[in-house]
Amino acid sequence: MGTENNMDMAKLMGMLSKMDKSQLEQGLSKLNQMLSNEDKEKLMQSFKKK
Repeated sequence: MGTENNMDMAKLMGMLSKMDKSQLEQGLSKLNQMLSNEDKEKLMQSFKKK
């Protein structure tokens, strides 16, 4: 399982490196909205199941 997480992190870093600043800021803004939502526990549980 640890290897799978490392691969996902490598994919994430690769995606981030290809984004320009405005795309990155938009993505972080959306992520912030999702995490500040009242259903964040449900969201986190869905990520843990994958």
